[in-house]
Amino acid sequence: MNAAVAIVKTLRPRQWVKNAFVLAPLVFSNHLFYGAFALKAAMAAAAFCAVSGAVYAFNDLRDVELDRKHPVKKNRPIAAGHLSERGALFLAITLAGAALLATFFMLSWQVSAVLGGYLVNNLAYSLALKRFAFIDVLMIAIGFLLRVVAGGFAISVPLSTWLLACTALLSAMLGFGKRAHELLEADNVGRTADTTRVALMGYRIHHLRVVMLVLSVATCIAYALYTQDRHTVSFFGTRSLIWTLPFCIIGIFRFAQLALWRPKPISPTDAMLRDWPFLGNILLWGAAVLFIIYAS
Repeated sequence: MNAAVAIVKTLRPRQWVKNAFVLAPLVFSNHLFYGAFALKAAMAAAAFCAVSGAVYAFNDLRDVELDRKHPVKKNRPIAAGHLSERGALFLAITLAGAALLATFFMLSWQVSAVLGGYLVNNLAYSLALKRFAFIDVLMIAIGFLLRVVAGGFAISVPLSTWLLACTALLSAMLGFGKRAHELLEADNVGRTADTTRVALMGYRIHHLRVVMLVLSVATCIAYALYTQDRHTVSFFGTRSLIWTLPFCIIGIFRFAQLALWRPKPISPTDAMLRDWPFLGNILLWGAAVLFIIYAS
């Protein structure tokens, strides 16, 4: 594996789809087709991709010994020896520094500050908080919230409380689903829960199933309330967004299937990006939202 391929794999561009949350304020502010707004939102999303890549490089550097014991993670470039530890550290610092400077000078200090908060949140997670059950997922949910907040600052639009609630609940559900999958996978291959993640010792699969159910229902309710909120209806001039709720329910149910009932060796957050039913549902949801907001 050459150095360029090793760097790209370490940055995990497939995971950058999570940074689409930065674009949520653009879509739900009715400014999607305004060039200046779209450009600013895209720049903010690109900055989060750069910092996300830096965080992945730093995480792999910190977890290199644990990764070498994992059946899948042992193939990551740093664990496999394709990218040196010094090179990974330089990569992480360069990407994070460039993203912070770019957002400060090209967007606003608020976006740069939120991006900095996102970096600090991830460093705190990597250095200490990922060891504690439930707190680790809370930190992940905060990361998704910061993405949405940065997207709002990038285009200078106020954010809906219900949109933030949906983000927090959905990201927590995804995080707990990932932990449930890791517990099931460890049991399937006969490994102890803490072999690759210390926090797993604080989780129990039956607790996680209940938590996921509660968060799934709460996410759907929050989304429904957002579509019928007085501000939302007044802003878009329609109550028809409620018709996109079934796509939300189907997507959450499909993720639960991938995490709990049809677990594969790869993470369910990775599996859903390769799962055609899930991807098809997301595309239909996006098309329905765009049609209702912009064409109706």
